[in-house]
Amino acid sequence: MLRALRFSRWDHSSPLRLVILAKERRAFASNVVTPLSLSYTVFDGPSPQPPLVFLHGLFGSKNNFQSLAKKLVLQTGRQVLTVDARNHGSSPHSSLMSYEAMSADVQLLLHQLHLNRCVLIGHSMGGKTAMVLSLQRPELVERLVCVDISPSETSAVTSFQAFLAAMRAVNIPRGLPRSTARRLAEEQLRSTIQEPATRNFLLTNLVSSEDQFMWRVNLEAISHHLNEILSFPDFQTPYSGPTLFLGGSKSEYISSNDYPEIERLFPEAEIQYVSNAGHWVHADQPQEFLTAVCNFLELPPP
Repeated sequence: MLRALRFSRWDHSSPLRLVILAKERRAFASNVVTPLSLSYTVFDGPSPQPPLVFLHGLFGSKNNFQSLAKKLVLQTGRQVLTVDARNHGSSPHSSLMSYEAMSADVQLLLHQLHLNRCVLIGHSMGGKTAMVLSLQRPELVERLVCVDISPSETSAVTSFQAFLAAMRAVNIPRGLPRSTARRLAEEQLRSTIQEPATRNFLLTNLVSSEDQFMWRVNLEAISHHLNEILSFPDFQTPYSGPTLFLGGSKSEYISSNDYPEIERLFPEAEIQYVSNAGHWVHADQPQEFLTAVCNFLELPPP
């Protein structure tokens, strides 16, 4: 585990910061978004400290973090929530797929659960959603963990367009048993997606409905908004809370080119890399991931 940087430069209480923050909130409010009620799972813990809220990445679901959530409850005592984003898992589908919309969904969930503060832990797309929420509503976020993602354009390091095309091309006849349907889908994905672990991850989205197998993730909405998902909204006001950017040493999603923007928007950030981990850090090295998160939670506030 390597600690690369720690930033601390912004005067968090300056009048200028408060004016800019108010202007940014009015700008976002002018873009009317109807938040959706998200599907989530709660893992209860005895601690009165703010809960941990996990936000998954593109093509993921709340199930990705269940085993880690249970271990974090035991290790920290905190309540842990795993959440399905809109157009993913068991959450509602919508034609809108923006970070402002996904942030609004999580804010609605926190309001519904009467949670005034939380620790946001987001992977990839979920990490960008967590960043946007932190920048919009910093009073809701005690700490922030961004897993293998930065507040920068990520189209150059992704294969998501190829994944979408391969998934949309899958054709499964009606009436097949699940094992046959899954094998057929995997065979059709293999020509485009050579990595077995990636194919198996995408196949977690294959579900049966009325004698027909289909993708539970909204491929149409994601395809339409993919450029927006791979980018990041413009912000001027930083989030001043404790922040951890946790990357995989074998991944390109957090590079030295991203450090200036991380420093600008998250001046209290630390950047760490987990050895022998790729983009799915929590799946590649779960114990190292847990250790990094628990150590971060124990750090005193700046």
